[in-house]
Amino acid sequence: MSERTSSALLFLIFLAVGALAWSSQIRPRLVFDTSALTNLSEQIGGWESSDLPMPENIESMLRADFNIQRTYNNNLGKPVWLYLGYYGTERGGKPEHRPKVCYEAHGWNIETSTPRDLGEYQATEYVVEKASERRLVLFWFRSSRGNTTLSSSHIAWDHVLNRVETGRADGSLVRLSTPLLSGQEVDARSRLLYFAEQLNKELETRWPVEKTAE
Repeated sequence: MSERTSSALLFLIFLAVGALAWSSQIRPRLVFDTSALTNLSEQIGGWESSDLPMPENIESMLRADFNIQRTYNNNLGKPVWLYLGYYGTERGGKPEHRPKVCYEAHGWNIETSTPRDLGEYQATEYVVEKASERRLVLFWFRSSRGNTTLSSSHIAWDHVLNRVETGRADGSLVRLSTPLLSGQEVDARSRLLYFAEQLNKELETRWPVEKTAE
């Protein structure tokens, strides 16, 4: 590709992004309804849930429009902890804080950080440790279009496509974690991957609705 062609292509991309930004400014304000997400199933893939109260200081730090925090237990006594923070279009549709910031702020050491290809999307896997307790963590970004990584460029591209398709730019951080015992990393990873698959089936039908404010 010649330098002239590259410059022209870059100009067209900037023009398209500018037009999209302008159109988003003149569109009516969107309000969200999270009632479907509030009713996320209490039973997912053989696990039964109980809500985990979120301290006010943590909730105010996350600044999400809506939070879900639950423990899902199975009959083998191997829990999966779920956190989902939803950010509507008006809030920019992306998390205020990434998991790295949250874990380190609460005294967890991140031993490893590994990208995981889950087929249709990529997640990030952490091994975290605090006071001899270790956990395996899996997290990713989700919008009404589906799942992607928490990479700023990926979220921005998702927002552009979503704006074009629906006029929305909402999204959420989805984070799963489970105990990581010595020699049981494969078991813990399989548990999170299976739960993630079942959870995503739920989220496809329970994504919040956004509509024009009256």
